[in-house]
Amino acid sequence: MQIEKHDLIHEFPEHKDRIHELKLSDKHFLRLFNEYHTLDHEVRRIEEGVENTSDEYIEGLKKKRLKHKDDLYAIIIK
Repeated sequence: MQIEKHDLIHEFPEHKDRIHELKLSDKHFLRLFNEYHTLDHEVRRIEEGVENTSDEYIEGLKKKRLKHKDDLYAIIIK
């Protein structure tokens, strides 16, 4: 099974330079970016079978990841 990549560069390749710029200049963006990366990493480990958990737990993580992605995107296009 192929696991989709959800890191921000794969999600928004057209905003790669803006993401890099914001990581260097905006502490709030950097905090959200790091939290998003941590959530994405945990979801990938569960999907790859490295960790086991309940369906409710992984769905909660995916919802948090989506919320972070929406917040990050709002900052990127601002």
